[in-house]
Parts: sequence; C-alpha cells; structure tokens
Amino acid sequence: MEKPKSNLKIVTDHRTRVILPNMLTLIGVCIGLTSIRFALDGKFEFAIIAIMFAALIDGLDGRIARLIKGTSKVGKELDSLTDMISFGVAPAFIMYFWVMNNLGRLGWLLCLIYVVCVALRLARFNVNSNQEPSWKDNFFEGVPSPAGGILVMTPLIFSLSGLDKFYIFSLNYNILSMIFFITTSILLISKFPTYSFKKIVIRRRATIFLLFGIILFFGLLLIYTFEVITISSIIYLTLLPISFFHFKRLKKQQKDIEKDENEDLEDVL
Repeated sequence: MEKPKSNLKIVTDHRTRVILPNMLTLIGVCIGLTSIRFALDGKFEFAIIAIMFAALIDGLDGRIARLIKGTSKVGKELDSLTDMISFGVAPAFIMYFWVMNNLGRLGWLLCLIYVVCVALRLARFNVNSNQEPSWKDNFFEGVPSPAGGILVMTPLIFSLSGLDKFYIFSLNYNILSMIFFITTSILLISKFPTYSFKKIVIRRRATIFLLFGIILFFGLLLIYTFEVITISSIIYLTLLPISFFHFKRLKKQQKDIEKDENEDLEDVL
C-alpha cells in the first residue's frame, strides 16, 4: 500500500521565488556597508570595487525577480533602501574620507546634500514607477542613483587609474570633487532625460557580438579596473546631451502622432 504524498512545504514556491532576489538585495547592502569599512582603513581601491559589485547586484536582482516572477512590494522598497546605502551614503563617506574632509564643514555639507538628493531621487522613482507603460520608459528622469554614486566618485577613480599622469598640469582634486558633487546632486533631482537601457532590442544576428562585447568589457575590467571605469564614466557623461536631444526628438514625434490622430477623429465626426 502506497503512502499518501505529503503536501507539507516549509516554504511555498512563490515564497522561494521572492526570497532569492531579496537575498541578492541584502547582499548588496552588506557590500555597500563594507565599502565604508574599506574607506575607513584607507583602502579606497577595495571601496570602489565593492561599490561596483553593489551596482552589478543592483542591476541583477530586479531582472532576476521579474524573470522568475518573484517581484514583491517588500522587494521594491528593500531595493530602494539598498540603493540609498550603496549609492548614497557609501560614496559620500568614501569621498569624505578621501578628500572632502580637507574642505572642512563645506565638504561635509556637500556630502549631506548629495545623500539628500539620492533620497529624493529614489522617492520620485518609486512614485513614478506605478505609471502606465509608454515610450518614456526608455528614459530616466535625472541620473539614476547607481550612476550617480559612480559619477560622484569619478575624481577618486581617475586618480587611482593613473591617467592623470598624462596631464601637463596638476589637478586640484578638492575643486574637482566639489564640481562633481554639485553637478551630480543637480542631475539626480533634475528631470534631465537619461537613457535607461531597459528596452534595448537586440537582433538575433547581433547576439553573438553582444556576448563578445560583454566578455571583452569584463575582461578589460578585471585587468584595467580603474582605467575602464574612468573611460566608462566619460562615455556616460558624453551620452547625457545625446539622450537629451533624443528625448526631445521623440517627444516632438509623439506630439505629431497625437495631433494627427485628433485630426482624424475630428474628420470622422
């Protein structure tokens, strides 16, 4: 006589799908906090690498959650809190321990302003994420917090890359850091359109080249870590005006389409 199968489960299938992305998010919190510890010890190279790992996990946890259908309200709020720590608090502390403390109270004030701007950016993102899908989903309003966290540390990353030796004049990292703090803070809370890279369509024929490019990028990142991050930051800054004009062009096209549709309706009536 066969024994009846037990339906008792410690964790349901849905709960299992929710736990995995949330675990990744919590790992990102730990890595972000660990970067502050590295900065306290003066190990700024490891602090930057920790932030990069946190950014990588931040890009994966949400996609994994959607892929395995494990999204949840808790995960959404947890992701924002993680971004606040890893790309708000941690970069501010890293930069303060590196050079901003040389500016005294002004340096600390700029760090506070940056962290507040990250908090406002995340709050606005959570509110706007409930809107209906549209062509605007290809753009963020302002710079996203992971990009802001890396941008604000660009002077430190540039100094670690050794590329500053090619300059014929010495750089004043105090002033340069102030400029990046102020500019990044403004970009975070502004409505400046920036590429989100969420809905990129890759043709099947180009898939092999995409995979090769990703492998090449991470290979160079392992060998020339800070040089690659510096160049990537420069490329991202170059894309900002391109994304602005692209957004304006798409917005104009959308207005023309809506205008034509309204005219068609008027003719029918």
